[in-house]
Amino acid sequence: MATVGINFGAATSGTGFDVTSTVNQILAVSQGIETPWNTQLTSLQAQDTALSGIGTDLSTLSTAVSALTDFQGVLAGKEGSSSDTNVLALTSASNTAIAGSHTVVVTSLASTSSNYSDEVTNTSDTLSGSLSIQIGSAAAKTIAIDSSNDTLSTLASAINNGSYGVTASVITDANGSRLSLTSSTSGSTGQITLGGALTDATTSTALSFHVGQSGADANLTVDGLPLTSASNTVTGAIPGVTFQLLSSAPSESIQIQITNNNTGVETAVQSFVTAYNTVAGDIKTQAGHDTSGNPEPLYGSPTMALIQTQLSQALNGGTASGTITSIEQLGITANPDGTLTLDVTKLDSILNSNYSDVTGYLQNTGSWGQSLSTTIDGLGNATPKDAISLELSQNATVESGLNTDISNENALIATEKSNLTTELNTANQELQAIPEQLSEVNEIYSAVTGYNQNVNG
Repeated sequence: MATVGINFGAATSGTGFDVTSTVNQILAVSQGIETPWNTQLTSLQAQDTALSGIGTDLSTLSTAVSALTDFQGVLAGKEGSSSDTNVLALTSASNTAIAGSHTVVVTSLASTSSNYSDEVTNTSDTLSGSLSIQIGSAAAKTIAIDSSNDTLSTLASAINNGSYGVTASVITDANGSRLSLTSSTSGSTGQITLGGALTDATTSTALSFHVGQSGADANLTVDGLPLTSASNTVTGAIPGVTFQLLSSAPSESIQIQITNNNTGVETAVQSFVTAYNTVAGDIKTQAGHDTSGNPEPLYGSPTMALIQTQLSQALNGGTASGTITSIEQLGITANPDGTLTLDVTKLDSILNSNYSDVTGYLQNTGSWGQSLSTTIDGLGNATPKDAISLELSQNATVESGLNTDISNENALIATEKSNLTTELNTANQELQAIPEQLSEVNEIYSAVTGYNQNVNG
């Protein structure tokens, strides 16, 4: 053990010694006990940072794999096109749509029933009577005219605020104003039938209604099958597909093409490859050596070895799906350095030739995609039982013990420092008092002997 020497200088100098420096020298030995603890704590904290980073990488990888294994994900998406978007526009193709080609002929469009009244010269004219409104085969509803609805605008508001199955509005032009009624239901079932007797009481003129447009269903054929639709938005004529009828074209055959979303799938697979390579690269960095040859925080970590092994096994695991037996058939190649490379052209080819088997290889129970997803989910830090979570927990336990030891040692050192400072301050004061004490002795000696010790004084 090192020793501490206190330099008092000449005992008669009265200068004493540096108490603070002396105390620090003495306590340096005690503080040295903490050095290996602090070194270990710093190492564990560096491991925690590296582990958390790889945990984040694994979470990103898990998300990338989920995009491929999710039954409602990118593999379920469909794309579609119309050969004449002026007649028919494709609105959507859901995951239930089946890739293929369909022929549609639009014979006539659907229309919505509407009626309008005779003109009223002055919108402030008072109305009287009643108006009966019937939609299709439903029961007619009558609105009686009273002081709350006896103008065109108040009558329109009353109709709109009620449940009459129409939308009312007041249309004004150079000839006057008219009450317009448009059915809320398109097609033949929304046909408006009006009754009652509505009168302009100001002019004593009866107001008649005229048919603006009759409600009619759209007529079309899909792959030769004649169909009707109450709306020009057609859903269900082709399973999983919704399209909009824009114009009638009885002599034109419109081709609707439903295709799988190859571009979306290829982007998702590339995202998986990129995320996987990030994990592989970070593990290689954090578990290797720096440019100076010094070990990185996770060098020799059994958790890193476990992750590498399980990822490698998962890449080559899972059950086949039809003709797909390995990731190489998807255009994914495992490189010697542990990273992956994607051949998009090869992936596009297999998607075009055998989309269903690719889907099964990624999504069937026990498939490559499902097995990989399960493996990745057990390696990160999303749950307490995951591999990285377990190592972080073990580190936290050791760090807690080290922090307790350091805290306790610091408390002991603080107490020792206080005691030493008090003791050495007392000793220093006594040392600094020696010259004065010697002077007093000399004076006494001179007084007793008559000999002056300070001959020059």
